[in-house]
Amino acid sequence: MDISLPPEDRHRRPPGISDLTVEALGELNKALETIHRVRGHLYSAHQLVGGADLTLDRVVELLREAGHDEVAERVERELLGRNVLPGRWTFQIMEEFDDGYYAAFQKVERYARETLADGRRHIYEAEMKERRRTHGMPGHEATPHE
Repeated sequence: MDISLPPEDRHRRPPGISDLTVEALGELNKALETIHRVRGHLYSAHQLVGGADLTLDRVVELLREAGHDEVAERVERELLGRNVLPGRWTFQIMEEFDDGYYAAFQKVERYARETLADGRRHIYEAEMKERRRTHGMPGHEATPHE
């Protein structure tokens, strides 16, 4: 597929790289972007669980003020500071995810780009942009400096 090359060298297809390789790298990048989103959702869960746990302090206080000591005791004993998974608060889950799966995914994606495309990112997307934009039309510039 011989198309005009995007103007930025960092997004140009290196010589000899096939359409299938560019597509495969594009799909790998798409998968990595999904994992970035997963990481964001996990951080949201981490913050939401932490906020809910801190809210329990107020719940216990209000229940005691209302004379419901037994219920307050149960909330405090069974929920306040509880692990969300065996032996783990959410910060520990985040650390394991970041240092394990997330780091490995980034490492393999970088390896594939460096091995197959001289480390260049978003070649597939840059070529798609070039195919889809209307040359010369405002809002369709190839770069911010065009």
